[in-house]
Amino acid sequence: MEIKIAIKALTALAHETRLTIFRTLVQAGESGLPAGQLAKELGIPNATLSFHLKELSHAELVISRQESRFIYYSANFATMNALLGYLTENCCAGTPCTPNEVCCDEKNDLILATTHLTKETTR
Repeated sequence: MEIKIAIKALTALAHETRLTIFRTLVQAGESGLPAGQLAKELGIPNATLSFHLKELSHAELVISRQESRFIYYSANFATMNALLGYLTENCCAGTPCTPNEVCCDEKNDLILATTHLTKETTR
């Protein structure tokens, strides 16, 4: 991930409402939620929700699709994982920490398994 893309994503998430929307969509999993349900669940007026979803979409953190009369929004897990990878690529005093696997369990809760190598474990 390029630094400009990371900054755009972090800027979009640096707002309480957008972060709440994104976290809700992550919990919803790949199927996402229709805009109306999202607005109702979060208690956000439709116009305000639209504005924040547009910002998240421009940062490539949210994907939309139309089904019948409804627009469904879901988290863009590829961008989210790329951002997490970018933020952690040089952690652990220079020893790379890489995600072993990213998946959703039966409840669509995101699980990120990360291996951290320390000097003690590598001896």
